[in-house]
This record gives sequence, C-alpha cells and structure tokens, in this order.
Amino acid sequence: MKAIVQERFGPPDVLRLTETDRPEAGPGQVLVRVRAAALNPYDWHMLRGDPYVARLMGGMGLTRPKERVAGIDAAGQVEAVGAGVPGLRPGDEVLGFCPGAFAEYARTTPDLLVPKPAGLTFAQAAAVPVGAVTALRGIRTVGRVRAGQRVLVNGAAGGVGTFAVQIAAGLDAEVTAVCSARNADLVRSLGATHVIDYTREDFTERRAHYDVILDNVGNHPLGRLRRALTPAGTLVANGGGSPGHVFGAVGSLLRLAAVDVCVRQRLRPILPSVPSGPAREDLLAVTALIESGKLTPVVDRTYALADTAEGLRHVERGHARGKAVIRVG
Repeated sequence: MKAIVQERFGPPDVLRLTETDRPEAGPGQVLVRVRAAALNPYDWHMLRGDPYVARLMGGMGLTRPKERVAGIDAAGQVEAVGAGVPGLRPGDEVLGFCPGAFAEYARTTPDLLVPKPAGLTFAQAAAVPVGAVTALRGIRTVGRVRAGQRVLVNGAAGGVGTFAVQIAAGLDAEVTAVCSARNADLVRSLGATHVIDYTREDFTERRAHYDVILDNVGNHPLGRLRRALTPAGTLVANGGGSPGHVFGAVGSLLRLAAVDVCVRQRLRPILPSVPSGPAREDLLAVTALIESGKLTPVVDRTYALADTAEGLRHVERGHARGKAVIRVG
C-alpha cells in the first residue's frame, strides 16, 4: 500500500510517500480502507517529537517515532475484521481513531470506530474525531457549560474551535468567539453571538467576564486568563506552551494544576482525545449531534496523500480555518 512514512523526528520534510506492507486485522482488530484522513496539531507534535519530555514519558518514542506511519483521524470503509469483532463487516462506512491513518489502509480496534453519518463526505467525516471529541470534552465534560452562561472560545475558527462554538451554542450558551476578522462571518454562522478580532483587541483586557473560557491557543499568561473569568468561572486549557520547549504543553498544564488548588476558579485541562477515555462514547455523542443537524464539520482545504507534508506545514502555522484533510482514495 501507499503510506506516509516517518523514520525520524523533524520538520515535515522528513515525511516520505512510499510503498509499505499492508497491515492485517488480527483478533479484536479492524482493518480500514482509508478514504480521507485529517491533519491535527497532534500530528505535527508527533512529527517533531515535541515536547521533548513526552519522549521520556514513552508516548512518542525516545530517539525515533514509535509509529512509522503517521496520522490518527480517518474515515473510510471496513476492509476486514479479525476474530472476536462483533457488529462490523466489510463495506461498513466508519470514522474514528486509526493509528497510521496517512495510508491506504490502517488498523485499529472496534472501540475506536463509529458509523459514518450518511450525510457526510469522507473528507468531512475524517475531520470529526480529534477536533469534535476534544471540543465536546472541553465544553460539555470539563467546562460543564449550561444554558445562559457566557462562554468564550479562544481560537474559535480552528479545528477544535469550530466544533466548540457549535456545541456551546447548542447548549444555549452566549458564545464569544476569538479569531481573526476574516473568520468572523464563519464563527457567527456557527452560533457565536459576539466576535473579538484578536489582531485588534486582547480579550483579557476587556471588562467582560466569562463563566467558561476554552483556550485552544495558549497565547496568554494564566493570570490574565483568570482575570477574564468570573470569580467561580472555569478555564479549560487545550494544550499550550511554546513549541520546541523541553516541557511545552506539559509544563503549562503542571502550572495550571498548581494554581488550581489555591483558587476558587476551576482551572482544568482537557483529557487527551488521541485516543483515551470513553472514546467510542464521545464519538457516538458527536455523530449524534451531526445527524441531528446540530454540528457540522468545517473543512478548510484538502490535500493529496503525496502532499501531506505541505498540509502539515499549513496546520503548524496555526491559521487553519476548520480542518485540513488528506484525500487518500
């Protein structure tokens, strides 16, 4: 099969398109014929081995990537099922977490797959897993957003932000979206009541206070974010930290936990979604929202499999409008 292979950590240039052995579905496993795969910040963190502390913790591999074929988000058709896999059969259209998604075939487990909503293209479906599950956990599970609350989403036009705005608006919250002016109409169409252009105004310097802030960017000090919260408000941190720093987001989350024990406000990270926790439960929850018309994936642009490195450069620059997706077949 054709696949995007990574032999060492580094910039997108280390990726290469090559022929490699197709995986087989062993007991309890599912082989997916990948039709589309999404690009995530997770992917370029894995590409660069960033933050360095994650290598020491065993999540990435110490001197070279643990996974030779990159990618995690995929949509496609079941190609084969191993022994002991109920409820799936060849030809079923699915989406979910598939390690090695930047390839024509990827192997995963049935608990990480759900049926693809009939109304979605494969490109739209591939945009769902990491982005929508992270947004769901940030807004509903961790943020505990309720009707009438004031919610601010920093990085509202990105892969997680576009889902988060819709989920918060669907809970009848009053949503303020922070993004660039060119994305203002987009986030309003997704349910934002207010839009702040971050190139002209810093939301932490406003007099407004929010019940919940979902920070997808990590570009403000913790003290300033807390000043933008109500006295009992909740800050939900999705990553953060400087790329290339030895601790990166891990260091930011440790500082968050240290301050959280000393203050009345709730300062919480989002549980990882790549994949962990109740992955299938969360995937089913977001696909139910999609099928009910309450959630729509936003696809920024698509790339051919051979152009995966170019797509990752686009995502790494941090200005994606929704999700970037790889067309596989």
